[in-house]
Amino acid sequence: MAASLAIPALLAHCFSASYAQARERFLAAAQAAGAELQSFGLEVPGAQGEALATDVALIRPAGARSVLIVSSATHGIEGFCGSACQLALLADAGLLAQAARTGVALLLVHAVNPYGFSWTSRTNEDNVDLNRNAQDFAAALPANPDYAALHPLLVPAVWPPDDANRRAIADHIARHGSTHYRDAVSKGQYTHPDGLFFGGSAHSASLRTLAHVLRTQAADFADIGWIDIHTGLGPCGHGEKIFAGRRDADEIARAKQWWGNDIAVPFAGPSTSADITGHLASTIYRACPGARRTLMALEFGTVPFEEMVDALRGEAWLRLHPEAPQDLALRIRGTLRDAFCGDTAAWQGMVLGQSRLAILQALLGLASAPA
Repeated sequence: MAASLAIPALLAHCFSASYAQARERFLAAAQAAGAELQSFGLEVPGAQGEALATDVALIRPAGARSVLIVSSATHGIEGFCGSACQLALLADAGLLAQAARTGVALLLVHAVNPYGFSWTSRTNEDNVDLNRNAQDFAAALPANPDYAALHPLLVPAVWPPDDANRRAIADHIARHGSTHYRDAVSKGQYTHPDGLFFGGSAHSASLRTLAHVLRTQAADFADIGWIDIHTGLGPCGHGEKIFAGRRDADEIARAKQWWGNDIAVPFAGPSTSADITGHLASTIYRACPGARRTLMALEFGTVPFEEMVDALRGEAWLRLHPEAPQDLALRIRGTLRDAFCGDTAAWQGMVLGQSRLAILQALLGLASAPA
C-alpha cells in the first residue's frame, strides 16, 4: 500500500458508501495515476438518480506486451469490495511501480454491472446474473431441474417467509445434502426470470460492453491475467482463489504457478463455488483469441451460504413486490448489503491485504511469461 496512507484512512478512502461515491473516487484516482479513461453508459438511472456507467482505466507502460485486468461489480452489490480493491491498487505506489518496471499494463474495469452496484442488487436491471450470462443463446441452454423444483420455496408468496417455508427448505437440505442444495440454487438457471441466479435469455448490455472493452483494449497483448473480484462465499474475510478459465491443463498449471497450488478448480475438486457455465470471464476466449490467458475469481467470504441465499431470496421477493412497505424494503436491502460487504475494519483489511498479494502474484507471473 502507499506508505503515505495509514490503514484506517486507506480503508475509509477505498470502501465507499454508494456507487456514486465509488465511481467519483475511481475516476479521480485513475486520472491522477495517468490512466486512459473510457466510460460506457447504461440507459437506466441509478438509485439516487445518478448516471450509471462501466468505467475503464488503462495504464500502459511503453512497450507493454502483457496486461492484468482487475474487474469489479460483476455482481453489482459486490462492487463495494471490488471497487475498494481497485482504489487501493491506484493508491499503491509500489504496485504501480512494479507494473511499470516490468512492462505490465493495468486494465481496471470498474462496475461491470453498475445497475446492481447502485441499486444494492446482485443482478442487473433485468434480474440477470452476469456470471451465468455468457452462454450461446442460439444453442440449448444448461438444464437445472433441481432449481425448478426448489423455485416455489426459494421465492415465497410472503416475506419474511413463514415457518413452514423454512422447514421445507431445511428438510430438502437434510434429504439431499448441503452441496446438492448449493449447486441446485447457484449453478445457474434459465427457466425462471424472477428467480435466483437467472442467466438470462440473451447477452446483457453489460456483457456486450465488456466484450467490446476486451476486444479494443486487451486483444493486442500477448499475455493476459484477469482477477475478477467477488464476495459472498466462504469463511468470513477469507479470499478463495477460484480458477475461472477453461478445462485446459496448461491454463490450470499456469494459474497454480502464479497464485499457488491452493487455487480451487471447481470442476476438478472442492470449492465454495458451484461448477458454473456462462461465467463472465469466458468472454475473453472470443474477444482475445490470440493471447495466453490466466483467469481467477477472488472470492471473499462474508456470511454462511444459507444466510447469503436468504438475502437473495428477499431481494427476489422485493422485485416482485415493488409495493412493499418502505421499512421492509430497506431491511431487505440492508440484509443484502451485509451479506456481500463486511463493514468491519478487520474484514476490510483482510480484503485489501489479500487482493494486494493476488495482484502482485499476477504481475510477477505476467512479467515472467515467455516471449
